[in-house]
Amino acid sequence: MLPEQASTVAADIDNLYFYLIAFSVVATALIVALIIAFAIRYRRREGAEPAHRDRENWKLEATWIVVPFILIIIAFAWGANLFVEVSVAPDDAEEIHVVGKQWMWHVRHPNGRREINELHVPTDRPIRLTLSSEDVVHSFYVPAFRVKQDAVPGRFTSMWFEATEPGEYHLFCAEYCGTDHSRMIGRVVALAPSEYERWVEAADDPLVSAGEELFHDMRCADCHTGEPDATGPDLFSRYGTAVAVEGEDELVRFDREHLRRALLDPGARVAEGYPAVMPTFRGRLSDREILKLAAFVEARAEDE
Repeated sequence: MLPEQASTVAADIDNLYFYLIAFSVVATALIVALIIAFAIRYRRREGAEPAHRDRENWKLEATWIVVPFILIIIAFAWGANLFVEVSVAPDDAEEIHVVGKQWMWHVRHPNGRREINELHVPTDRPIRLTLSSEDVVHSFYVPAFRVKQDAVPGRFTSMWFEATEPGEYHLFCAEYCGTDHSRMIGRVVALAPSEYERWVEAADDPLVSAGEELFHDMRCADCHTGEPDATGPDLFSRYGTAVAVEGEDELVRFDREHLRRALLDPGARVAEGYPAVMPTFRGRLSDREILKLAAFVEARAEDE
């Protein structure tokens, strides 16, 4: 009736689903049965006087208020706890970048290995996906893992999972994205850790190296030199910190989303103390290239 359970959260999500179904079925059956019973018992009869009935029964009223309230609060607390669990990735999660495009998924592993409409992951290890889209809204959906997250143009979103069983699992786009939406399918291949390591060894150039090459090709180093008289701020020392921005009363965290906005719409957030001279790279850099730059800047920031 349901897809197989192949992630650490799949069983918990299914249990909550069955609880809600059971609650709905029991409540609906009880209400329907009472309606039928009351309609028969208290129907109008010709020549019969209406039977005397008590107008107040506080015990019955308290029961039908308190019992459903408790059952609903259980569902709310259960769902809220699951929401937090599936929304916050573990600190040791391995990050993989995924870009949606009509009508395919582009996958980039930390070591530079690329895939299209396939995602190889190890079992028993948390995986964090950073999602983006180059055109319209897509949705990365793996039924066996019970996870789904939209890939939205103009921003980065994320999701995480931990596969528990080796095998191949369906990958779908769960958001209508155009004429060939039904063809935007793929597979997630979960491998035992040792097999995954062997698969990873046949990798392309590292993502960070590709980002470093792009950083120099786009001449970013001409302005972001780190010198006191530089035209732009030092990216590496500021990455991951809260920075001051012209026109903003509060500090803004310098992360991947901030870097993306700075590249595509540099006039929106100008670093305080620096001139607004940075050109826009909209149309010149794709989402995959921005991810490369972000990976390089983040790696250099950690080294420093």
